[in-house]
Amino acid sequence: MKYRSTRGKASGQSFESVVLEGLAADGGLYIPEHLPSLPADWQTAWAQLSFPQLATEIISLFVGDDMTHAQVEKLVSKSYSSFDTAQVTPLVDLDKATSTHILELFHGPTFAFKDVALQFLGNLFEFFLERRNAQRADGEAAHRITVVGATSGDTGSAAIYGLRGKKNVSVFILHPKGRVSPIQEAQMTTVLDDNVHNVALAGTFDDCQDIVKELFGRPAFKKDHALGAINSINWARILAQITYYFYAYFSLVRLGVTHPKPVFVVPSGNFGDILTGYYAQSLGLPVGKLAIATNGNDILDRFLRSGKYEKNSDGGVLATPSPAMDILVSSNFERFLWYLACNNEVSEDAQGSPEQAACEIVRGWMDQLKVDGSFAVSDKALQAARQIFWSGRCSDEETYATIEKYYAKDSGSSYLLDPHTAVGVYVAETLRADIENLGGDSVHTICLSTAHPAKFSEAVLKAVNEKGHHLDFQSILPPPLVGLLEKPKRCVDCENSVDAVAKIIVDQARVGFSSNATVE
Repeated sequence: MKYRSTRGKASGQSFESVVLEGLAADGGLYIPEHLPSLPADWQTAWAQLSFPQLATEIISLFVGDDMTHAQVEKLVSKSYSSFDTAQVTPLVDLDKATSTHILELFHGPTFAFKDVALQFLGNLFEFFLERRNAQRADGEAAHRITVVGATSGDTGSAAIYGLRGKKNVSVFILHPKGRVSPIQEAQMTTVLDDNVHNVALAGTFDDCQDIVKELFGRPAFKKDHALGAINSINWARILAQITYYFYAYFSLVRLGVTHPKPVFVVPSGNFGDILTGYYAQSLGLPVGKLAIATNGNDILDRFLRSGKYEKNSDGGVLATPSPAMDILVSSNFERFLWYLACNNEVSEDAQGSPEQAACEIVRGWMDQLKVDGSFAVSDKALQAARQIFWSGRCSDEETYATIEKYYAKDSGSSYLLDPHTAVGVYVAETLRADIENLGGDSVHTICLSTAHPAKFSEAVLKAVNEKGHHLDFQSILPPPLVGLLEKPKRCVDCENSVDAVAKIIVDQARVGFSSNATVE
């Protein structure tokens, strides 16, 4: 199994190298050169597997010779032992009348879907570094990695919990100051391990993400500090999440659904979660449709409607009750664009291989986006995208109303949604007629629940209690979050500048957290 960059200047890369490198040197994202084939009997052979067993089988298809099946199995088992349910991502009913389910992805240590990938990625970093250090020559310096990531809230805490205390790993997480929930901020800044560094940036998530990409785009800096990525630009993040699409499918089978063909509705910001569904479908998982659910930051929904990928005309990120989706540009969309270009935009007389021609098209689109703020695909490509995806948009008011609606149901069917999941559920409701037109009892709707509602107390309490209910926030708070806001915190404020962030990394990466960090 080998990997290439979506922009064409790196190919033939091993699984280990793309995991440790994260972002390709040409600014592209790594994708498999060829998708593997599932076993011919996967639908029967995998039907009764546990989540870790299923993850082992799927991940093993993508690692090539870099890991044995037994090594993958050991890492997967270690990664999911920290979840509070053996199912890891259980499927629960939301509305039996419409065959709508919630896939709960928030049972990891930070109560967000990012744990599924980042618990595994942290162990993967440690595995590869330990192996490299065991093989180094006498006198050779230890192999290290400096992980730099941007977060709109959940990635940061999940990455920190996955990497805290890891040998030869330092982690720097940039979050937009004042634009994450109090619980999200506390989950990051109360981790005081020496290898963990939190940076509050005076800007938006997109600013944080742009700075991370700029740092990776500095070859000398990247080499000197052995930069590694934990955002979903890292292929291992996408790979680890494929499992829960298959697990949801088999959960329906175990419920007695014959030949299920689920519609997956996915709250979408950076496009990584739903891209994982695209890979699952491309591998052969029966999928009725993949539905993109956006909040007011709706670049993906607008693309599916018009074929034009364009930043907000206002040029800024809207602050919404679902802050993890408050993103101007969806980084992972580039991976899907490569497939869209390869299958629909490459002309018959293109020079070289279709794959290389697709890389050139994607590179052109990304350059145009950077300069003009937008680009457009052909009508053929747009129609191809619509064959795979539906999309919808949910306003702030609709988010609050959806939370209250499902909380207010009778005690037997009441369900408390976090604001991101509420966006997905609302969009699923708007697509009800389209879902029913797919026909048959095999069509079920699965809304991905990306976070525990306790992480977004302000939005949840506003939605519920302003309508006359009396939700006691403490009653829904998981024990690890009790008292979190009162714990000591450590964080450094930083101006919106790549040079300022680079200086923090230089000053602190190998010597611990410096005295300019704020400790409360």
